[in-house]
Amino acid sequence: MQRRTLLKAGLALGALGSLPFGAHRAFANEPLTFYGLKSMSGAFASYGKYADMGSRLAIAEHPELLGRPLKYKVIDTEGNAGKAVRKVQEAIGQDGARFFQGCTLSSSALAVSKEIHKAGGVFMTPVGADEITGKDCNASTFRWSVPTYGAIRETLVPMIRQLPQAKRWYTITPQYVFGDALLDNARKVFAEFGVEHIGNSYHSLQEQEFSGYLTNAIAAKPDVLVLLNFGSQSSNALRQAVNFGIKDRMKVLLVWSAGLDQFQELGSDVLEGVYLGAQYWHQVDTPLNKQLVAATRKAYGINPNYPLAADYIGTKVMLDAISKAGTFDGAAVSAALQGMRFQGPTGDELIRPGDHQVMKDYYLLRGKPQGQMRDEDDLAEVISAGRSFVEVDHTGCALA
Repeated sequence: MQRRTLLKAGLALGALGSLPFGAHRAFANEPLTFYGLKSMSGAFASYGKYADMGSRLAIAEHPELLGRPLKYKVIDTEGNAGKAVRKVQEAIGQDGARFFQGCTLSSSALAVSKEIHKAGGVFMTPVGADEITGKDCNASTFRWSVPTYGAIRETLVPMIRQLPQAKRWYTITPQYVFGDALLDNARKVFAEFGVEHIGNSYHSLQEQEFSGYLTNAIAAKPDVLVLLNFGSQSSNALRQAVNFGIKDRMKVLLVWSAGLDQFQELGSDVLEGVYLGAQYWHQVDTPLNKQLVAATRKAYGINPNYPLAADYIGTKVMLDAISKAGTFDGAAVSAALQGMRFQGPTGDELIRPGDHQVMKDYYLLRGKPQGQMRDEDDLAEVISAGRSFVEVDHTGCALA
C-alpha cells in the first residue's frame, strides 16, 4: 500500500466518528476489527488459548457495533515482547487497527501499549506489573487485573494474620519486570509486619527445573515458601516442591495463580493445603459471574477460569465503551472508559479515572482435600477477598 493511500485510510478511520449521520451509511457494511493479543504459542500458550475463548465469548454478544459488523482477529504475541510489538505495528500500519485487548506478559503489554497510544488506539490488558497503571501509564491503556501491589497485600497480609507463628519467609522469583514488582511489594509487607525475609532465589523466564531453588529454600528452614512465578513455571515449581515433601515442612503460597485451569492440571493431591492467590474464581456469587459461568458452560462445556474471565470482561467493557461513546474515535472511547462503573466478575467494578486501573477484588484461596470436593472443579475454598490499591498520587502515573 502506498504511503498516501495508507494516510488516507488512517485519516478516514480517525474521522469516522465525526461524520454526519448520513455519511455513516457508506461505512455500514465495512466491518470493525477488534484485535486480541494472545500468547497462542510459546511457553504461555495454555493461557492464550483460554484468553482467546474469553474474548470470543464477548465478541459473540456484539454481532454489530454502531451499525457495523464486528470482526475479531487474534495476534499471537508468542509470549515475546519484541514479536508482539512488531505484529501490533503491522496491524496499525497495514490494517488501521485501533482496538486491542489482552497480553499475557507484562513486558509485552508495556511495549505494545506505547505503540497503541501513539496510534490513537485503545488497549485493555490483564497483566500485573504496577508500571502499566503507574509510571508507564498512558491515556489509551486500561488494566482489569489487580496489579502486583494488591495481589501481594491480599495474600500475604491475610496469611500473616492467620499464621502468627510464621515468622520466616522465603521467596522464589522470576527475574523480569513482573517478578521484581511482586518481590519488591512482598519485601515491603514483610518489613511492615515484622516478619523475616530469610532469602530469595531468582530464576530465568525459561527455567522449568526448580530442584536447586527448592533445595536452597529447604536449607533456609522457612515457615512459609512464597512462589512469585506464573503459569507453567509456578506449576512445575509447586509440583516439584510437593515431591520434595515441602508441604510437610512449611506452608506454601502461590501469589499469582492462573486459577481453575492450573488447579485442574495440578490436582488436589498437589493443591491440598496450598494457599493460592487468584484474580478470579468461578464459584464467587455475583450477578455477572453467574452469567459468565452459564455462557461459558453453554459455549465451551467448561467452567470459566482466570484468563477466560479476564479477557471476556476486558473485551466486553471495551465494546460497551465504544457503544457508549457512539463513535470509533479512540480518544472518545478512552474518555467513555474513564470512570466507568460496571458489573464485573468480582462484583461492582470501577475504572479509576486517575490511572485507568479497575477497582476489583483479589482472592486468597486454599486447596481442598479430595474428600471435601463437591465436584471436579471444587478444588479450592475462598479464605479471604479484598481490594488493595496504591493511591493514584503514589502510583507515578501522569496520564498523557
